[in-house]
Amino acid sequence: MHTFVPAALALLVAVATLPAADPPKVEQSEAGKKALDKVRQLGGLALEVAQNDNRLEVSYLQTDGKFSDEFLVPLKDLKGLVHLNLRGQPVTDAQMAHLKDLTSLTELHLEKTKVTDKGLENLKGLVNLEYLNLYGTEVSDAGLAQLEGLKKLKNVYLWQSKVTEDGAGKLKKALPAVQVNLGIEKEKPADKDKPADKDKPADKDKPKDKPAEKDKPADKDKPKDKPADKDKPVDKDKPADKDKPKDKPAEKDKPADKDKPAEKDKPAEKDKPKDKPVEKDKKDDKKPNA
Repeated sequence: MHTFVPAALALLVAVATLPAADPPKVEQSEAGKKALDKVRQLGGLALEVAQNDNRLEVSYLQTDGKFSDEFLVPLKDLKGLVHLNLRGQPVTDAQMAHLKDLTSLTELHLEKTKVTDKGLENLKGLVNLEYLNLYGTEVSDAGLAQLEGLKKLKNVYLWQSKVTEDGAGKLKKALPAVQVNLGIEKEKPADKDKPADKDKPADKDKPKDKPAEKDKPADKDKPKDKPADKDKPVDKDKPADKDKPKDKPAEKDKPADKDKPAEKDKPAEKDKPKDKPVEKDKKDDKKPNA
């Protein structure tokens, strides 16, 4: 038993790591080749799905409003047609009859077309359909019920259509794996109609309940209660402080320092040698004594 479990796990890992098998190659018949030429002649795009997958995807994106049955007739002769894009074309319910035999389709774009509930009756036989886009159409809950037999259907887009949440719920009940996208507007109606958030009188009137903070007379009139600070006569009329430099003439005009006659004209110090006659005549005093 213990040796069997690791062996089983190893087998599962080996299977999981195997490369995915390439889809079978599609060989177009002569009718298919002519249909491809016709689609391209009408302005449609016919391309292979991938480099290693030569199944086809066809798109009619620019027809200048001249869309007719002629654009859809060649599709029945194309083998391996898996993707069809008719977005924005004026496709009618009657023209949808050209799609009922395209059983290889896995992806179908019908957004912004003129398709209604009656046109969806032609999709009942598309057993391989996985993706369907009906955005911006007149499809309602009755048309959505036509899709309950498509067991492989995974994604349905219904923005700005007439489908309700009840109709979407019925489709999900019939196809549990399907994802029905009604768009933001229909998915969140509760967010738009929240009366509790809009009508909160208590929150809006909170500032009105605090008159003390808005009308503080004591705080506003504080500057008026201080006349001493504004009209200080003592500070403005201090003559002693303003006229101090005028009362100090001695510092600016120091005449005593500039005109010091005692230092410049010291006659007594310069004429000192002239006042010493006694030292020169000392010789005469010594001679008679010898």
